[in-house]
Amino acid sequence: MERNHRLLRGLVLAAVFVLLASPGLYAGGGRQGQNELTIYTWAGMFPQEILDGFERETGFRVNYVNFDYGEVMLTRLESSRGRGYDLIIVDDYIVESVIQLGLAQRLERSRLHNFGNINPIYQGQFYDPRDEYSVPYGAGVKTIVYDPARVQREIRGYADLWDSSLRNGIGITGNYRVINGIALKVLGQSFNTNNLGSIRSAGERLLDLAPNIRLIKDDGLDNDILSGEISAGIMYTDQVTRAMMENPNLRIVFPEEGIGFGIMAGFIPSGAGNPDGAHAFLNYIMDARRGAQCFEYLAYYSTFSASDPHISPEYRPFLTLPEGFNIDMEMIMNISAEAEEEHSRIWTAFRRAAGR
Repeated sequence: MERNHRLLRGLVLAAVFVLLASPGLYAGGGRQGQNELTIYTWAGMFPQEILDGFERETGFRVNYVNFDYGEVMLTRLESSRGRGYDLIIVDDYIVESVIQLGLAQRLERSRLHNFGNINPIYQGQFYDPRDEYSVPYGAGVKTIVYDPARVQREIRGYADLWDSSLRNGIGITGNYRVINGIALKVLGQSFNTNNLGSIRSAGERLLDLAPNIRLIKDDGLDNDILSGEISAGIMYTDQVTRAMMENPNLRIVFPEEGIGFGIMAGFIPSGAGNPDGAHAFLNYIMDARRGAQCFEYLAYYSTFSASDPHISPEYRPFLTLPEGFNIDMEMIMNISAEAEEEHSRIWTAFRRAAGR
C-alpha cells in the first residue's frame, strides 16, 4: 500500500530476522489444506462480504493474514522459498523484487476469465512488463488537498506549498520517497534519480519547507484537514477520498510538476499450496460488480475499467482518473542503495528541522 513504501526499512528487517529465528511464526503455518486459501496482505483490503461470498460460492475457506510492511513479507517469502501463502497483495516495487527472485509463479490466464476487465493504464508497468505474474488491485496518486476557506492563495502545484502563508499549516505523509520527491519535482528532476547531487539539492530545498509543516504522519490526515488542524496536506488516496466525501468544498490538486503514482498488485507465490484457490479468488474480485464493491471499500483508484460504471456516483469522482486526465505520472521505483541512503539522511534532517 502507498503508505508502507520503504518506511523504517532497517528496523523492519531487523525485526523480521528475529521473527524468522523463532519457530512456528510463519503466519501461513505450512498447514495449507487443499480447501484453504491463505491470503497475505495488509489489513482491511477487502470487504467482509467479498470474503464471505467467495467462501460460499467456491467452497474455499479464506485464511486472511496481515503484514505491516512489504519488506517483512518479502523476507519471510525468501526464507520460506515461496511457500506458506497462496496469494499475496503488495506494492509494485516489492512485486518487482519477488519476480526477480523467482518467488512468483506465472498466472494461468485460462483460469482468469475476468482478466480483460483490467484497465490497460495499469498494465505493462515496470514491475511486470508482460503482465505474466500479477493482477493490479488498487492504485494511488500523490495529490495535494487544501481547504480554500483557510488558504489565502490558489495551490496549483508542489512549489506553492513553500509559500509563507502556509506556515505551520501543512500535514504530510511519512513516506520519505514521496516527500523528498516533491522537492525533486520542483527542481525538474525525476522521483527516481540516482544522481546524488540532484538528491542533495532537493534536500536543501526541502529544508525551506520545514517551517510550513505541522504534522508528519501516515494515519488520520483526512480527519486533520476536516477538523481544521491543518489547512493543506499531501495525502494517500484513501484519505483524499474520505476527506472529499465529507467536505466537497475541499480542493484536490494534481500538481502541475507531475505526480507519482503506485499500484498494489496480487501474485501467486512460487511455492503456493493452493494455486487453484488463488486463481479463483483473483477471478472472483475481477468481476465488474464485485470489483466496484472492493474499490468503494478500499477507497483507492479502481484498476478494473469494467468496474468503473458500477461504482456509486458519490464515489466515482474519487476512485477513477478524471476525464481528460493528462498530467505526467511517474511511478516511484527501486533506486540504488547509495541514493536510498542519501534520501534517508535527507529525511532525518528534514524531520529534525520540522520539529517532528
